[in-house]
Order: sequence, then C-alpha cells, then structure tokens
Amino acid sequence: MKCEYVEEYIRMQYGVAPDHPWDNDDSAVFRHIDNRKWFALVMFVRRDRLGLDGETVTPAINLKIKDPVLHDMLVHEEGIMPAYHMNKQHWITVLLDGTVEQDKIFSLIDVSYEATGK
Repeated sequence: MKCEYVEEYIRMQYGVAPDHPWDNDDSAVFRHIDNRKWFALVMFVRRDRLGLDGETVTPAINLKIKDPVLHDMLVHEEGIMPAYHMNKQHWITVLLDGTVEQDKIFSLIDVSYEATGK
C-alpha cells in the first residue's frame, strides 16, 4: 500500500491491520476491533471518477462521518468530497495525495473509528 502513513497510524492508534478483501487489488479495508465494521477504506481511484480533472489514479480514503453538520462542512473543503462508492450521506472520500494535511486525515480517521464503534 502506497499510503503507509495511514496504515501505520491505524495500526499504532487502534491495533488494526489492513484487510484486503478483493483479489489483485491495492485497496485496504480497516475494520473496527469491536464489531468488525469498516471504519476506513484506502483505495486508488481515477481522478475523473471523483469529479476531478484527469484520468490518473490517486490514493484516497473513505471514512464514516455520522454528524450531518460536520459531514456537510467537510465536503466543502478542498480534497474532501462525498464518498466514492459508499453512502454519500454518511461517508466522505479524502484525498491522500497531499491535498489534505496528515493531521486532518488522522483526526478524521478517529472520528470514523468512533462512528463505527458499539
């Protein structure tokens, strides 16, 4: 996985290793330790599929955001958009290409982990 800093953060913070449910795919799912629900999906997506310019592949992470007000605020920030291939009301996609600062990504991972817990 090219986004080692995300995997490292999740491993250190939550003791969770990535799951690779699809054969021949670089995508990685991270499941909540208590209930096995997804709290993060790291993937590589063509930019045009995210509504961005170009057809090159970019790293991104899907995260769950339960609070609708926070969700609405986040999707108006650069590098954050309604989720690709997931419920757009409860999930966001965050670019992992340097557009969004690492600390912000880590904070959003924490929000997602809490949102998917028991």
